[in-house]
Amino acid sequence: MTVTHHRAPGGDSVSESKPTGTAPGRTAEDEVVDLCRDLIRIDTSNYGDHSGPGERAAAEYVAEKLAEVGLEPQIFESHKGRASTVARIEGEDPSRPALLIHGHTDVVPANAEDWTHHPFAGEIADGCLWGRGAVDMKDMDAMTLAVVRERMRTGRKPPRDVVVAFLADEEAGGTYGARFLVDKHPGLFEGVTEAISEVGGFSFTVDENLRLYLVETAQKGMHWMRLTVDGTAGHGSMTNKDNAITELCEAVARLGRHEFPVRVTKTVRSFLDELSDALGTPLDPEDMETTLAKLGGIAKMIGTTLRNTAAPTMLGAGYKVNVIPGQAVAHVDGRFLPGYEQEFLADLDRILGPRVRREDVHADKALETSFDGALVEAMQTALRAEDPIARAVPYMLSGGTDAKSFDDLGIRGFGFAPLKLPPELDFAGMFHGVDERVPVEGLKFGVRVLDRFLDEC
Repeated sequence: MTVTHHRAPGGDSVSESKPTGTAPGRTAEDEVVDLCRDLIRIDTSNYGDHSGPGERAAAEYVAEKLAEVGLEPQIFESHKGRASTVARIEGEDPSRPALLIHGHTDVVPANAEDWTHHPFAGEIADGCLWGRGAVDMKDMDAMTLAVVRERMRTGRKPPRDVVVAFLADEEAGGTYGARFLVDKHPGLFEGVTEAISEVGGFSFTVDENLRLYLVETAQKGMHWMRLTVDGTAGHGSMTNKDNAITELCEAVARLGRHEFPVRVTKTVRSFLDELSDALGTPLDPEDMETTLAKLGGIAKMIGTTLRNTAAPTMLGAGYKVNVIPGQAVAHVDGRFLPGYEQEFLADLDRILGPRVRREDVHADKALETSFDGALVEAMQTALRAEDPIARAVPYMLSGGTDAKSFDDLGIRGFGFAPLKLPPELDFAGMFHGVDERVPVEGLKFGVRVLDRFLDEC
């Protein structure tokens, strides 16, 4: 394939000069596994310090795949190597509000020695495609690419304009990806009112007559914090009642062991009501041990959406064993429920005490939208067409996604990356975990659902 690159305002426009080698006979189902393998093999590890090796390579790969079928994608580089790709697909009725499908190409780092199969080899074993990003979220990136490519090859326009965005830096807060595009290039998303992206649309099998598909309609907000205590420096052999390490460790221990109160938001209430109906038994959010025992592998995803959380993640102090340092520092990953940010911050300050100085490293809002409207109906219709026992239900994500940035443009976001999963797969454990993998048949199922969804959207 011959590809030309030229500079356009705000980004590199990648266009195809001659449409060769596009394999017109291949379907989205034929392509999706290969596309996902290719993306996994591009090491896009995000260390949060611009040292990651592959976001630009991934952006170029995606752009070329889109250009092959006649689209005109643009690559936007916010910092050397930190690149995102965006393209717009014309719909049957461009006067309608547009839909955004966004995914991130970066992944968290992985230590190959810990894995059964190399995290960047893209190996297929036991019916799954293994590798870092297999579910977070190069699976959805590949599904989107596969569906768009087939529709462009066959001339099937979606009912309305669709913007596709493959973004850098989501795993470190999105500053160099979604946030950069929203702040510097908002015109790319002109007319977009709704969006779909990651961590939603996956299945939870209740029994042989019912499979729930969890659609993300809410996500917790974040406060990634640095905690600092200043004390009196001195010789390690001397008694010191103003030891910064002691004071900080006591505060961090209090915080790490603290159990914040249960707060049932409207999304969690809706999920529990749906699950209660599905199981035929009442679920009490105040009795979480009993409730979570009925959720199997998704228990850890749901359990943390019932309360605010604050997890100590890093500690640092000192430079020599016989020197008491004058300062000690810790980092905490704090997550708060929609509507409970101020309560969370007040609780933090009370638990930590007056000696601890708290400052944000990165903060972002919580999101919550209702589970209704034509887009939700399109999800339901597409899922049931491929799985007759499917029922879509709303749930809250305990983490956060790039939807937070797009919310600033008034774009209503949902997590809908459809996957039909075997009941025994620990799907929640795949995210940022060792031996991350996605079922091959799940990818093909997702392509079929996503294609039908675009027909209905």
